[in-house]
Amino acid sequence: MKGRPGSLSAGRSVMGRLVMSRLGAAGFSLVFVIVTIFVITSALPGDVADTLLGQGATPEATARLREALHLDQPAWLRFWHWAGGMLTGDPGRSLLTGHPVSELVLPRLHNSLLLAGATAAVSVPLALAAGLACAMFRGGWFDRIVTFLTLATVSVPVFLIATLAVFVFAVQLKIVPSLSDIGSIHSVWQFIRVFLMPVLTLTSVTVAQMVRMIRACMIDVLSAPYIEMAVLKGLSPQRIVLLNALPNAIGPVVNAIALSLSSLLGGVVVVETVFSYPGMAGLMVESVAARDIPVVQCCALVFCVAYLALTTTADIVGIASASRKRDA
Repeated sequence: MKGRPGSLSAGRSVMGRLVMSRLGAAGFSLVFVIVTIFVITSALPGDVADTLLGQGATPEATARLREALHLDQPAWLRFWHWAGGMLTGDPGRSLLTGHPVSELVLPRLHNSLLLAGATAAVSVPLALAAGLACAMFRGGWFDRIVTFLTLATVSVPVFLIATLAVFVFAVQLKIVPSLSDIGSIHSVWQFIRVFLMPVLTLTSVTVAQMVRMIRACMIDVLSAPYIEMAVLKGLSPQRIVLLNALPNAIGPVVNAIALSLSSLLGGVVVVETVFSYPGMAGLMVESVAARDIPVVQCCALVFCVAYLALTTTADIVGIASASRKRDA
């Protein structure tokens, strides 16, 4: 039975307040992240002046270069310039090359998004199918095997999976290159060869996390009274899961997918480093080594904004799903 018009209006009002509250929390989190990124990067030992001049530079030459690069300014003034530039879309210039940070970050961001998109395209359908199957036949041999494999995969560090992938596919089988050179891609087969190991590594970890969360969400929904009624009516398990349970579990399932994809951000750093993939994580690691602080700050902020966007979207979808259930 559908709710009365008054209750529907009240439900929408509550949902609107919850969504605005979540967006406000995301805004405060973003401010906290901006301050934290600046504090941490400012606390890194050494600076780009040491990198450019080398260990043999005199203190006077180092001081002159730091002054030319505005590294001698007070921390609050450097934060004001950086935060203001980020809010206006100007992340500044690289201290190492002098080029705009956006010119360095945007091509690498495109490559990272390409890797993340390929991973999501493989991992989401695979995890959704496996999670639904485990929920449908929970306690069976398929559920036990998948549960064992997911637990085992989650327990293995990402760098070890990447190293094993290189050893098996590049060293032993010799079917793919050990390094991901995206400049050599001129066909679909070359695309598969270049992206096979990075996507396989990230997919193995992401699917393992996603399957467990989707399975738990679906088992919770399958224990609802209306599912028991559908079983008593003689509906097949596939029809019950796809037409009855899954539509009512969209919120939790999307939440599980978004949280699992957000964990990609940590794995990308390791994968891009191991396979020398020219993504933003690799640029960030290189910039940390060179103490190119504006590039490090921009890369870190992009990663944090992506994580906040995924988790906030998951929360909003969950709020909308819960509100729809109350109004139904």
